[in-house]
Amino acid sequence: MAKWLDNAIFYEIYPQSFKDTNSDGIGDFNGIIEKLDYIKELGCNAIWLNPCFESPFGDAGYDVADYCKTAPRYGTNDDLKRLFDEVHKREMHILLDLVPGHTSVEHPWFKESMKPERNEFTDRYVWTSSIWEAPEGMGSLRGISDRDGSCAVNFFSNQPSLNYGFYKPELPWQQSMDDPGPKATVEALKDIMRFWLKMGCDGFRVDMAGSLVKHDEDGKGTTKLWQGIRAFLDEEFPDAAMVSEWSQPKNSLAGGFHMDFILFFGPDHPNNLFRSPEPFFASRGKGDISKFVEKYKADYEATARNGLICIPSGNHDVDRIARHLHGDELKFAFAFLLTMPGAPFIYYGDEIGMRYVEGLDSVEGGYNRTGSRSPMQWDDGVNAGFSCAGKEKLYIPLDESTDRPTVQNQMADSSSLYHEVKRLIALRQAHPALQSKGEIDFIYAEKNAYPFAYLRSAGNEKILVILNPSDRDTAFDCDYSLENELYAFGGKMSAAEGKITVPAQSYAFYQVS
Repeated sequence: MAKWLDNAIFYEIYPQSFKDTNSDGIGDFNGIIEKLDYIKELGCNAIWLNPCFESPFGDAGYDVADYCKTAPRYGTNDDLKRLFDEVHKREMHILLDLVPGHTSVEHPWFKESMKPERNEFTDRYVWTSSIWEAPEGMGSLRGISDRDGSCAVNFFSNQPSLNYGFYKPELPWQQSMDDPGPKATVEALKDIMRFWLKMGCDGFRVDMAGSLVKHDEDGKGTTKLWQGIRAFLDEEFPDAAMVSEWSQPKNSLAGGFHMDFILFFGPDHPNNLFRSPEPFFASRGKGDISKFVEKYKADYEATARNGLICIPSGNHDVDRIARHLHGDELKFAFAFLLTMPGAPFIYYGDEIGMRYVEGLDSVEGGYNRTGSRSPMQWDDGVNAGFSCAGKEKLYIPLDESTDRPTVQNQMADSSSLYHEVKRLIALRQAHPALQSKGEIDFIYAEKNAYPFAYLRSAGNEKILVILNPSDRDTAFDCDYSLENELYAFGGKMSAAEGKITVPAQSYAFYQVS
């Protein structure tokens, strides 16, 4: 595994909404470069950049029209190369967002694939052999060209599915993983990765990494496919980091990924923590963390320490964390996120408590996700410091609340979420037990109960984490001493006769033996 992941803390940038430097209302590479020192000062040492390739933007760039050319709205390939260089000057790393499962309908590969005469790209996508036959269990495009067949799509109808084969082909048009078409697709994917790794990116976060081989059996085919990619990377780019959007660590890590995302729409119960009618970290104290812990423990053991599991604060696909948690509740969420194993990912603006902007029309395929993609709020200037464009030109409308959080006002308040996140990151980086590869043992995670307690350890260092976001005092059986307090928020915890008493809305970290 790339050594720098051991203490990596990622900052996710949705480039359209981060910082605009040419007054067109859309963020750009130069804006990211301008704000790199902010990211580093916060304590993040790595960046995940959402897709920045040429695209018709039917799905905010996840419909790629050219994998090896940046979208002009952000700048040129040279500008992106300069971003890589500036990141590295600050001893940081950057991952690009790789979309291997589908392209845009405007990609040259697809235009060639639509032609009725056979050519190099005929089998680059998943096509049935007849216009009257749709691929079972998948959406499809039909009647779009003179080619006789229906083309499978992933999600939106502007995203034709690339062909990596079927795990067990059953119909004449279903190709195996070893057929020439699927093998050519894999080689094309390697070429894309080579292009950007040679330019200086440090690896990839891979969109829908577990979905490539169709009708897969427990991920076996897709895992095998990624093992081949890993072998190629080990030979040519051994330090390239790979992060999967899969939410099945047993498969993804076996496939050669270094880290797997927990998905907010998957089976891992993260919404029980942050995004449910009664989130665990809400002060009402009506949440339940036990199902999340049960699933996490199973995944954690299944990884056999061969990689990392990541829990993001949020991302461009889900509600802002501040839509469900408010005030100091957000500090508890970050106290958890920044003391768990795996590299944390902070979605831009979550560190200042940016809100979900309600009631917006869909922008570039965002639909209900659009409210989580509003422009970064830097200061109290024009357009919150995001852009000097007229308001009507902004990529997505700003949060117009008079009390909207900004970097400027959060920096000026030592008790703000920004400063708490910064303190928690510094604490994590000062203690190997709290970093990516530190072990975890759950001490107290009972059904419908508070607090939540776990032990992190690395070498001889052991740190007890206790979190009680509820509005009532709680207690639990525990023999650890609280003499060596590393950090505390809220009331003073106490230990006596094998029981620890935890005041309402408090968390603390203790060095124990």
